[in-house]
Amino acid sequence: MPVSRRHAAAALAALPLTLAAAGAAQAAAPAHGPGRPRREGTVFIAGDSTAAPKTAAAAPEAGWGMALPVFLGHGWTVANHAVNGRSSKSFHDEGRLAPILEAIRPGDLLLVQFGHNDEKTGDPARGTDPYTTYQDYLRRYLDGARARGARPVLITPVERRRFDADGRARPTHGEYPEAMRALAAAEDVPLVDVQAASLAEWDRLGPGGTLEVFLHLAPGEHPNHPEGKQDNTHFRPHGAVEVARMVARGLKERRLPHPGALRRLDDAVPESVVTWPAG
Repeated sequence: MPVSRRHAAAALAALPLTLAAAGAAQAAAPAHGPGRPRREGTVFIAGDSTAAPKTAAAAPEAGWGMALPVFLGHGWTVANHAVNGRSSKSFHDEGRLAPILEAIRPGDLLLVQFGHNDEKTGDPARGTDPYTTYQDYLRRYLDGARARGARPVLITPVERRRFDADGRARPTHGEYPEAMRALAAAEDVPLVDVQAASLAEWDRLGPGGTLEVFLHLAPGEHPNHPEGKQDNTHFRPHGAVEVARMVARGLKERRLPHPGALRRLDDAVPESVVTWPAG
């Protein structure tokens, strides 16, 4: 059966973006056919560097969107439009929401995760106020997706690696997560509270355990970072997988995209599912 315009548009939108191997294989599969998976839809991601695809030059840094395909069942693909350094404001003002809304179709999901860079209020291109401009910009994503029959999902910003003197994980996003929760309730939009889930997980792992999650590298450990790296915001492949698992579990709890669409939520997932394209 020929591929429909809907699926051709979704595939084109995803071409320049990083997908795990499983997700890429699904994207290439025909819509129907004996023994082949049925194409069901696309999960679009609008977000910042914590979700964004990375190239080989950035390895081993990985965004959680790169690992999300491994948790999706047959027929679902990921179009990861997240970009380093963007806020809800700058992503929109640079015109990056427009191609998502051109490609998205009824039944697709739009995951919206911003907050890290909205907090940079000294930068007029990115900074927003939690209960005014932050919510105003987020509504543009929600309204755009709903106008096209797609389902928006708000994702609270994943927590950074910060601990107090007693070794307890502490929140770093100020009022932004609560402002997003309030908006989700007011707009009757599903919310996956990754901020709360990640804070609890970092607290469980402690300062030492979280070193395997975040981009902490010893000198000489990786050729892209010969002098080492100490990054408490971005993730190693293991961290990207675990944050993607938090997102997937949250979607399943909300029966999104539909019951049975998520898989491997409790399985051990190898870091090799995260790959980096050249360039």
